[in-house]
Amino acid sequence: MAAVMAVTLFPVSIGASTIDVPVSVRQFSGFEVGTSAKRFGKLEFIGGMVMSSPEKLFGAISSIRFRPNGEDFVAVLDTGHWLTGRVTRDAVGALSGVAETRIAPMLDMSGREPPRKMDMDAEGLALRNGKVFVSYEQRHRIDIYADPGFLSAKPVGRLPHLIPNDELRHNGGLETLAVSPSASPLGGALVVVAEKSIDADGNLLAAILEGPLKGTFAVTHHPSFDVTDGAFLPNGDLLLLERRFNFAEGVGMRIRRLRGADIRPGAVVDGEILLEAGMAYQIDNMEGMDIVKDADGSTRLIIVSDDNHSFLQRNLMLEFKLVE
Repeated sequence: MAAVMAVTLFPVSIGASTIDVPVSVRQFSGFEVGTSAKRFGKLEFIGGMVMSSPEKLFGAISSIRFRPNGEDFVAVLDTGHWLTGRVTRDAVGALSGVAETRIAPMLDMSGREPPRKMDMDAEGLALRNGKVFVSYEQRHRIDIYADPGFLSAKPVGRLPHLIPNDELRHNGGLETLAVSPSASPLGGALVVVAEKSIDADGNLLAAILEGPLKGTFAVTHHPSFDVTDGAFLPNGDLLLLERRFNFAEGVGMRIRRLRGADIRPGAVVDGEILLEAGMAYQIDNMEGMDIVKDADGSTRLIIVSDDNHSFLQRNLMLEFKLVE
């Protein structure tokens, strides 16, 4: 969900047209403003970049997923658009640019581009076995698209999300959608975590959507922070990206690690904080995160922000290395 909501109308059309989008970047090497520090707890900052484009549709990134090569990516925008592209790197391996970037409208079950943003408020994204799964809030659901083909086609199906719609907040629903490792106890099942929809005990609603452990569970909700995305580590632990946005405390970002062994039906899961950053760091409205394996074998976290199409905010892409 965007931290600042805006109502955007798009033309209704049958079929979808994809546009090429030029993206320029400005690199930066420091995460904490005014220092050259690289190590932050169990994370090492590799680098970051500010992305901009003359194309007005660029921005509002809600979730991002990388292909196995660690370069090509698929992202969803909460305006109801797909974003695809490829990251480039400089001589020392830091993020240096975005290439082959394309944007296309997302289509509904009728093959049309809905006229209202609330009908296609895409928040979560997962790629698995020739399918793309997208979770939406406001009209809570998980739609399934063919991969390849999603850029110009309607959904091929829908995945039940187990959490009753009347328990999901209008603008705080199915925010995180992640694929567990096939070798983990969850056996490759999709897992969903709500942004700020809570149960009677104040815990975030969550569910394992498939497999022998299919069922609902809960994630401890810490004050001030809301879950915006998540991704599984190869060992089965789930990393959650969390965002703070309020006038009293300002903008904040946090990464929490949930043990994979704790994720099971009926459980209430919490975990260690790997990183917490506030306004003294290079952050914005951080919304999307994925985990990739680098060429050197290290585990990398790539995190992107949602600029809400506001001139006061930035489209950031940050990269960290997990140092165990």
